[in-house]
Amino acid sequence: MASARTERRAAERAEPRLVEGRTCWRRVHASRLAFLVDAQAYFSAFKSAVARARRSVLVLSWDFDSRIRLAPDAPTDGPWPDELGAFLNAVASQPGGPEVYVLNWDFAMIYAFERELFPVYRLDWRTHPRLHFRLDDRHPPGGSHHQKVVVVDDRVAFAGGLDLAAVRWDTPEHRPDDPRRTRPNGSRYGPFHDVQVIVEGEAAAALGELARERWRRATGTALEPPVVESDPWPPGLAHDLADVVVGIARTDPEWEGRPAVLEVEALHLEAIRAARRWIYIENQYLSSGRVAAALAERLEEREGPEVVVVVPQRCAGWLEEATMGVARARVLERLRQADRHGRLRVYYPAVDGLAEGACLNVHSKVLVADDEIARVGSANASNRSMRLDTECDVALEARGDPRVAAAIASLRDRLLAEHLGVSREEVAEAIASKGSLVLAVESLRGGPRTLEPVPIEHDVLTDQIAPDSELLDLERPVGTDLVTERLVGTGGSRPWSRWPSLLAGAAVVGVLLVLAARTLPGGERIDLSGWIEAARGLAGTPLALLAVIGVFVAASAVLVPVLVLIPATGLVFGPVNGFVYALVAAVTSASVFYGTGRVVGEAPLRRFAGRWVTMASRKLAKHGVTAVAAVRLLPVAPSPIVDLLAGALRVRFRDFFFGTLIGMAPGTFVLTILGDRLGAAFREPGTASFVSFGVVLLVVAAGLLWRRLRSRRAERARTASAARG
Repeated sequence: MASARTERRAAERAEPRLVEGRTCWRRVHASRLAFLVDAQAYFSAFKSAVARARRSVLVLSWDFDSRIRLAPDAPTDGPWPDELGAFLNAVASQPGGPEVYVLNWDFAMIYAFERELFPVYRLDWRTHPRLHFRLDDRHPPGGSHHQKVVVVDDRVAFAGGLDLAAVRWDTPEHRPDDPRRTRPNGSRYGPFHDVQVIVEGEAAAALGELARERWRRATGTALEPPVVESDPWPPGLAHDLADVVVGIARTDPEWEGRPAVLEVEALHLEAIRAARRWIYIENQYLSSGRVAAALAERLEEREGPEVVVVVPQRCAGWLEEATMGVARARVLERLRQADRHGRLRVYYPAVDGLAEGACLNVHSKVLVADDEIARVGSANASNRSMRLDTECDVALEARGDPRVAAAIASLRDRLLAEHLGVSREEVAEAIASKGSLVLAVESLRGGPRTLEPVPIEHDVLTDQIAPDSELLDLERPVGTDLVTERLVGTGGSRPWSRWPSLLAGAAVVGVLLVLAARTLPGGERIDLSGWIEAARGLAGTPLALLAVIGVFVAASAVLVPVLVLIPATGLVFGPVNGFVYALVAAVTSASVFYGTGRVVGEAPLRRFAGRWVTMASRKLAKHGVTAVAAVRLLPVAPSPIVDLLAGALRVRFRDFFFGTLIGMAPGTFVLTILGDRLGAAFREPGTASFVSFGVVLLVVAAGLLWRRLRSRRAERARTASAARG
């Protein structure tokens, strides 16, 4: 029996894990490869490689900030500017200099206050003609372009978790108060940890092909691959491997007729399945249901691998903590229940001297299985990274090559050494002597730099009221089927068979408010009632109305439904002022998007919203006040899309304005009362307040059900009429 098991495991180890078309896109040769741990190493290598470019530089990014310094620890009087934008412009401006292409995600408005404003103006209009900056919005609603790739002359390329952006630069020491960690506005930020990989040769050319295809999709312009003899490998940078085959894995969601590419997810699952002794994971998030299921299955095995996970102590900011943090807590609880044999450890890096509430931000995306498989890339262990966002990872497999096995083990040991404040050799020795990754880590813990266990616990109330993890961490486009399915049901299902989901829109109000009330970056509690009373003190002033209008416009831009916004206004300002403010803000917000639709036109909306445009177009085809009011009473699409489409279809503004006012008034009135009753339940919990809230909630649910049934009857009548005609 033991012999058969040994033979089976030997056969499994001989199987290739990097399989083109399944777990990777390409298996390509790299003449050199090096792991760059933390942004000091990456930014320095990036600057050196780009300065040596002769024909082209390609940059794919999720975030990009032209104002950052690449070497804040170096003198500013070097041969090249140190500010990123000025540096790229200087490189492009050389006589016969390279073409520089920067393609950044056309980020959602929710990020506008933490990113560089007007990057196109700074990097395209005011720079050399050979420096090209574009924003890429060719992705499904709710998704993002998350690849972090730089390619120089198709000879050298970088990939990993690091953007050329603010709040990234740090050293492996992660000093508690390093004055060099400074944002462009001069403020300080905390320690930041991430990993990038640099490859040379055929692997770089493959990443160049990937980057050029993204550029073509985004701009419609096809770039030719550079034909040039150059050596942009940074001088003095030691390589970890030479003459090695790497795999390039992607996530590319189904969109605009292209099939989904799920190589990143397949690679994760294969690496977890293949592990025999231990699995080491570093990741910003841990919320993927499929990854969690694979890990849980291995933990349940009697002779399965040890699993060591390093994550940040908490997510960045209260909103992420209240969404991705909740999803992580659920995954960790699932893993703890599966850990029947005590082989799971989940840690966060702790650094002595950090200010209260601060933590080291683990932003890396690394998975190492035994000494056999390693992947470094942009993909988090989250649903959206596996299915919805574009991602790019680089992977190694040893397959009996001791050089590759040693490099994979060295990467794991180097990362653990950094977190534990010891040398890489000490980690390797502890693993060898203990014969256990878990026992090795436990034996080295306890210094000023160490790994502390993440408490696998969560706020029970927050967990109970938070939405399903699929809504906290999307794996499908938002704004179309997902929203409809979650709120009112779709397809052939009868709407009354899904009546509990009709309560979701109103319940989300309570979810968001409780999450806000219970979570802050430092864990402090908010006095929600105090906030509400303070806000109500502003009622009747222009400031209150302007603030509500601003919130409605910004939230609608990221498809936050009015089912959330209107009750929240009622909760804060009461039934009377709340109704007036919500109605004025909703109509004003609708008018803003109407004007945007007039400028944008219908064609881009069809690409973004798909079938919603057809459905709403049918409703708006007659134009007129009645048609607009009907759309508002029987919503067939997310509100901003209706507004944009009304403008694109040239509905008369007078009809649009009064139709919106008439159509939204009844629902706004009921939802405002709902919010006010919810607020009363928070301020004065008791039978009367909760009963009153429940009654209004049932009225809202009944209204939603009535609208859904009426809409279905109307659709059936149109279908029957068309069949007869």
